[in-house]
Amino acid sequence: MSTLNTIERQQEIVRMTQLQGKVSVAALAEYFGVSEVTIRSDLAMLDQKQLLVRSRGGAMVNSELIRELSLKEKGSCHSVLKQELGKVAAGLVYNGDRLLLDSGTTTQQVAANLMEHKDLIVMTNGLNIATELAKADEVEVMLTGGLLRKKSLSFYGNIAENSLRDYNFNKLILGVDGFDLRAGLTTHFEKEASLNRVMCEIASEIIVVTDSSKFDQQAFHVICSSRRITRLVADTGIPERYVDELTKQGVQLHLIEKANL
Repeated sequence: MSTLNTIERQQEIVRMTQLQGKVSVAALAEYFGVSEVTIRSDLAMLDQKQLLVRSRGGAMVNSELIRELSLKEKGSCHSVLKQELGKVAAGLVYNGDRLLLDSGTTTQQVAANLMEHKDLIVMTNGLNIATELAKADEVEVMLTGGLLRKKSLSFYGNIAENSLRDYNFNKLILGVDGFDLRAGLTTHFEKEASLNRVMCEIASEIIVVTDSSKFDQQAFHVICSSRRITRLVADTGIPERYVDELTKQGVQLHLIEKANL
């Protein structure tokens, strides 16, 4: 297929990567009849355009669970939907609650809807969430401390985990990168998964808030089983089998109509 020009070859590489999930430099060079140097140049260009993700010896299909998005990029994805999810999740928080609020863009929308709450204590590992809650006059804000992961503005590490163990929380609102009935709740970053597991251990009620794009997806690091959660706030785009199975598990579902957003 050496008769293809550069643009045509790169388009075909993207198509093959999406079809196969993963491709190798050697196989592509043989398939197109060009040098491996040329293929590496193609992959570098396509990676820069975010059409695929370069990996050792080749490339992988680009998805949120392979190429972790930055906080800014995550905030721009499904932004209206996240605002609505945040409102619903905040409606499950009552005056007097002692709340753990996980880092993330969807949970930041939860924080934005807690401004009128009273006698509320919120502890968070999200710097952006603490900044949001600083606007709420009657919400006491606590930070876990620890090492700051600048990409997500979240704190992690032993200091963060140990700070949680000194308190009791009646609710945790948790965001996830992947939700799979077999693998459970997952996230990209190992230290964040470790912190999330501590959060789940010390909270009486676990409320997961996420949009339907995270379902049937698995990030690498497991937080907990879906059986551990108390409530799920999501949209009606989640697969029907999740609705059936989670209902059997006793999870209370709060689903908003995605079609209306």
